[in-house]
Amino acid sequence: MRTVVYLLMCLSTALGLGFGLSYMALVDRGLFGSFTLGPWVAWTGAGSPEPDPYTRAYVSRSGALQLARAEGIRFVASRDSAGQELDRSCTYRIDGNTPVSSFWTLFAVDRAFRLISREGTALAMNSQRLARTNEGTALVRVGPDLGADNWLEITGEGDFRLVLTLYDSSVFSGFGALVEVLPTILREAC
Repeated sequence: MRTVVYLLMCLSTALGLGFGLSYMALVDRGLFGSFTLGPWVAWTGAGSPEPDPYTRAYVSRSGALQLARAEGIRFVASRDSAGQELDRSCTYRIDGNTPVSSFWTLFAVDRAFRLISREGTALAMNSQRLARTNEGTALVRVGPDLGADNWLEITGEGDFRLVLTLYDSSVFSGFGALVEVLPTILREAC
């Protein structure tokens, strides 16, 4: 009887650890296959011809259309620069430079990657319709109430994610280009 109890304990521990580590590897900040810089996370192998098993599982689980490496790269943030989860009732300031790219977009989605922009407003910010600061940096505010400057108005309750997509970028191209800086996400008000 004692052997059966030990066997069941070992089996439940092995299953718990196996499923737990697999889940942790596939969430927004995966253990393997992802690149993290501040609050931004990118799955660098998502557009490659031979992605690793963790990247394949993440792409299948997320269901989002992935870009090939030559087309661009997508960064997703579910937390602000202070590490707090993004909340739709708060206003955030996305401030800073983006890596060199021909074009970029920034939009807000829920956990199921559905757009949460308020109806009748812009669905996304992009590099062509952005008014830059005097220093030449991008400054975008995201929140439930429309305000001055570049604004992405969102709706609903609960947490959300910001998606920054760089098109035709040299990031991770293998030519020595590294992502040194991405915009910060600062909570201004709740």
